Amino acid sequence: MVRYEGMVVISLHVNGENREVAVRPADLLLTVLREQLGLTAAKPGCLNGDCGACTVIVDGWPVKSCLMLAVEAEGHTILTVEGLGGTAAVHRAFVDANAFQCGYCTPGFLMVCHALMTRHPAMPGESVVEEWLASNLCRCTSYQEIRSAVERMYAP
Repeated sequence: MVRYEGMVVISLHVNGENREVAVRPADLLLTVLREQLGLTAAKPGCLNGDCGACTVIVDGWPVKSCLMLAVEAEGHTILTVEGLGGTAAVHRAFVDANAFQCGYCTPGFLMVCHALMTRHPAMPGESVVEEWLASNLCRCTSYQEIRSAVERMYAP
Protein backbone atom coordinates (compact mmCIF):
# COMPACT_ATOMS: atom_id res chain seq x y z
CA MET A 1 0.00 0.00 0.00
CA VAL A 2 1.45 3.36 -1.06
CA ARG A 3 0.13 6.48 0.70
CA TYR A 4 -0.11 10.02 -0.65
CA GLU A 5 -2.20 13.04 0.35
CA GLY A 6 -4.79 11.09 2.31
CA MET A 7 -5.03 8.40 -0.38
CA VAL A 8 -3.61 4.91 -0.59
CA VAL A 9 -2.85 2.96 -3.73
CA ILE A 10 -4.06 -0.60 -3.45
CA SER A 11 -4.10 -3.56 -5.78
CA LEU A 12 -7.40 -5.36 -6.19
CA HIS A 13 -7.72 -8.75 -7.88
CA VAL A 14 -11.06 -8.34 -9.68
CA ASN A 15 -12.49 -10.74 -12.26
CA GLY A 16 -9.12 -12.36 -12.83
CA GLU A 17 -7.16 -9.11 -13.24
CA ASN A 18 -4.99 -7.11 -10.87
CA ARG A 19 -6.11 -3.47 -10.84
CA GLU A 20 -4.39 -0.65 -8.98
CA VAL A 21 -6.60 2.10 -7.61
CA ALA A 22 -6.06 5.14 -5.43
CA VAL A 23 -8.62 5.21 -2.64
CA ARG A 24 -9.35 7.04 0.58
CA PRO A 25 -9.16 4.65 3.54
CA ALA A 26 -12.94 5.10 4.05
CA ASP A 27 -13.95 4.26 0.44
CA LEU A 28 -16.38 1.38 0.10
CA LEU A 29 -15.60 -1.52 -2.19
CA LEU A 30 -18.93 -0.86 -3.93
CA THR A 31 -17.94 2.72 -4.76
CA VAL A 32 -14.50 1.75 -6.03
CA LEU A 33 -15.89 -1.04 -8.21
CA ARG A 34 -18.50 1.27 -9.74
CA GLU A 35 -16.73 4.61 -9.97
CA GLN A 36 -13.09 3.70 -10.50
CA LEU A 37 -13.25 0.33 -12.23
CA GLY A 38 -16.48 0.86 -14.19
CA LEU A 39 -18.03 -2.36 -12.88
CA THR A 40 -21.58 -1.13 -12.35
CA ALA A 41 -23.53 -4.38 -11.98
CA ALA A 42 -23.28 -4.25 -8.18
CA LYS A 43 -25.93 -1.72 -7.23
CA PRO A 44 -26.20 0.73 -4.36
CA GLY A 45 -29.47 -0.02 -2.64
CA CYS A 46 -29.79 0.47 1.08
CA LEU A 47 -26.06 1.06 1.67
CA ASN A 48 -26.34 -0.60 5.08
CA GLY A 49 -26.19 -4.31 4.21
CA ASP A 50 -29.89 -5.10 4.25
CA CYS A 51 -30.84 -5.46 0.57
CA GLY A 52 -27.95 -7.33 -1.09
CA ALA A 53 -28.13 -5.42 -4.40
CA CYS A 54 -24.39 -4.77 -4.05
CA THR A 55 -23.38 -8.42 -3.51
CA VAL A 56 -20.08 -9.58 -5.00
CA ILE A 57 -18.07 -12.71 -4.31
CA VAL A 58 -14.89 -12.37 -2.24
CA ASP A 59 -12.73 -15.46 -1.91
CA GLY A 60 -15.69 -17.62 -2.94
CA TRP A 61 -18.22 -16.13 -0.52
CA PRO A 62 -20.98 -13.59 -1.17
CA VAL A 63 -20.16 -10.23 0.40
CA LYS A 64 -22.19 -7.04 0.51
CA SER A 65 -19.76 -4.59 -1.02
CA CYS A 66 -21.46 -1.63 0.72
CA LEU A 67 -20.17 -3.04 4.02
CA MET A 68 -16.58 -3.70 2.95
CA LEU A 69 -13.90 -1.07 2.69
CA ALA A 70 -11.89 -1.21 -0.50
CA VAL A 71 -8.66 -1.42 1.51
CA GLU A 72 -10.01 -4.57 3.20
CA ALA A 73 -10.36 -6.22 -0.21
CA GLU A 74 -6.66 -5.98 -1.02
CA GLY A 75 -5.14 -9.46 -1.18
CA HIS A 76 -8.50 -11.12 -1.83
CA THR A 77 -10.11 -12.43 -5.00
CA ILE A 78 -13.18 -10.46 -6.06
CA LEU A 79 -15.74 -11.67 -8.60
CA THR A 80 -18.50 -9.43 -9.95
CA VAL A 81 -21.37 -10.21 -12.32
CA GLU A 82 -19.22 -8.85 -15.14
CA GLY A 83 -16.64 -11.51 -14.29
CA LEU A 84 -19.18 -14.31 -14.62
CA GLY A 85 -19.67 -13.59 -18.30
CA GLY A 86 -23.02 -14.07 -19.97
CA THR A 87 -22.73 -17.82 -20.29
CA ALA A 88 -22.80 -18.81 -16.62
CA ALA A 89 -25.40 -21.42 -15.67
CA VAL A 90 -26.93 -18.98 -13.22
CA HIS A 91 -27.64 -16.47 -16.02
CA ARG A 92 -29.42 -19.07 -18.14
CA ALA A 93 -31.44 -20.28 -15.15
CA PHE A 94 -32.60 -16.74 -14.31
CA VAL A 95 -33.62 -16.07 -17.91
CA ASP A 96 -35.43 -19.41 -18.27
CA ALA A 97 -37.30 -18.89 -14.98
CA ASN A 98 -38.07 -15.19 -15.63
CA ALA A 99 -36.45 -14.56 -12.26
CA PHE A 100 -36.47 -10.78 -12.46
CA GLN A 101 -38.87 -7.91 -12.87
CA CYS A 102 -37.24 -4.48 -12.63
CA GLY A 103 -33.80 -6.14 -12.51
CA TYR A 104 -32.24 -3.92 -9.86
CA CYS A 105 -31.70 -6.77 -7.39
CA THR A 106 -30.78 -9.32 -10.06
CA PRO A 107 -26.97 -8.88 -10.00
CA GLY A 108 -26.91 -9.46 -6.24
CA PHE A 109 -29.09 -12.55 -6.54
CA LEU A 110 -26.94 -13.85 -9.42
CA MET A 111 -23.86 -13.61 -7.24
CA VAL A 112 -25.51 -15.28 -4.24
CA CYS A 113 -26.83 -18.09 -6.44
CA HIS A 114 -23.48 -18.56 -8.19
CA ALA A 115 -21.73 -18.81 -4.81
CA LEU A 116 -24.44 -21.21 -3.58
CA MET A 117 -23.84 -23.48 -6.55
CA THR A 118 -20.06 -23.27 -6.05
CA ARG A 119 -20.27 -24.04 -2.33
CA HIS A 120 -22.99 -26.69 -2.75
CA PRO A 121 -22.33 -28.52 -6.04
CA ALA A 122 -25.25 -30.90 -5.41
CA MET A 123 -28.73 -29.44 -4.94
CA PRO A 124 -28.95 -28.44 -1.28
CA GLY A 125 -32.06 -28.83 0.81
CA GLU A 126 -34.78 -26.20 0.82
CA SER A 127 -33.66 -24.76 4.16
CA VAL A 128 -30.15 -24.14 2.81
CA VAL A 129 -31.52 -22.44 -0.30
CA GLU A 130 -33.82 -20.27 1.84
CA GLU A 131 -30.94 -19.31 4.11
CA TRP A 132 -28.78 -18.22 1.17
CA LEU A 133 -31.58 -16.31 -0.56
CA ALA A 134 -32.58 -14.55 2.67
CA SER A 135 -29.49 -12.34 2.38
CA ASN A 136 -31.03 -10.43 -0.54
CA LEU A 137 -34.27 -8.54 -1.08
CA CYS A 138 -36.44 -8.23 -4.18
CA ARG A 139 -38.88 -5.36 -3.89
CA CYS A 140 -40.82 -6.62 -6.95
CA THR A 141 -41.46 -9.97 -5.19
CA SER A 142 -39.91 -12.31 -7.75
CA TYR A 143 -39.01 -14.78 -5.01
CA GLN A 144 -40.84 -17.77 -6.48
CA GLU A 145 -39.14 -17.25 -9.82
CA ILE A 146 -35.75 -16.88 -8.13
CA ARG A 147 -36.31 -20.18 -6.27
CA SER A 148 -37.28 -21.75 -9.59
CA ALA A 149 -34.04 -20.41 -11.10
CA VAL A 150 -32.06 -22.08 -8.31
CA GLU A 151 -33.77 -25.41 -9.11
CA ARG A 152 -32.98 -24.92 -12.81
CA MET A 153 -29.30 -24.26 -12.01
CA TYR A 154 -29.08 -27.77 -10.61
CA ALA A 155 -31.17 -29.48 -13.31
CA PRO A 156 -29.19 -31.86 -15.50
